[in-house]
Amino acid sequence: MTNTLSLRLRPRPSLLLFVFEDEAKSSRTHLFNLITGCLQNYEQYGFIDSVWVSAILQMVYFTKFFWWESGYMRTIDIMLDRAGYYICWGCVCWIPGLYASVSMYLASRTAQLGLLWSVFILAAGVVSCMINYAADRQKLEVRKTDGKCKVWGRPSEVIRAQYKLAYGETRTSLLLVSGYWGLARHFHYVPELSLAFLWSVPALFDHLMPYCYFVFLAALLTHRTFRDDTKCRQKYGKYWDDYCRRVPYKMIPCVF
Repeated sequence: MTNTLSLRLRPRPSLLLFVFEDEAKSSRTHLFNLITGCLQNYEQYGFIDSVWVSAILQMVYFTKFFWWESGYMRTIDIMLDRAGYYICWGCVCWIPGLYASVSMYLASRTAQLGLLWSVFILAAGVVSCMINYAADRQKLEVRKTDGKCKVWGRPSEVIRAQYKLAYGETRTSLLLVSGYWGLARHFHYVPELSLAFLWSVPALFDHLMPYCYFVFLAALLTHRTFRDDTKCRQKYGKYWDDYCRRVPYKMIPCVF
């Protein structure tokens, strides 16, 4: 089975470390902006639950990112884009500002959610993050065990897709068609979008600005479903067509 960490093109380990360090530094910048916004709001108005609900959910997302470090190195960002302009500019310029835009907006706001809504939004956000992590972990576990594992208590269902490298060598990848990956080809985007919406919604609906990241992410991930389909169809051919027949929806079951 293909070792996806080799990225087929076999980049130097230092390149992988550079990309991850780039992501890590942008996350630390985001964390600084997040803390600054929370403290500014607290100094001016005292405890405002909406600010802290949003901040906690963003911290949950950060924690998941660093906990899942090894899995991130196998995502399409690393596999396809590597250390190019797309990912480096995004990490250095786009992420620190856009991710923290909700916290910066809430820094001067006094919207109170109340205990019931605060608990509900927090719980829904944590569950969304857990589902996103569980979906990614399913795929990694199947690849790690060569398909010899259980998914949701049953033997995993996979398609062993063969493909050829540029120099003619034939390799095999596993396409998982059970568990979360049997619901839709990119179902893991749904809980990621849910989490982004849930850490934005404490700002309520007085302005579009707090939802800029959610709108951007929805457009990015929707476009990525088409981009990934094109890439995988070129790579796997008839095996990808079979996968699409067995898992017909791109992202949202029974909808899209």
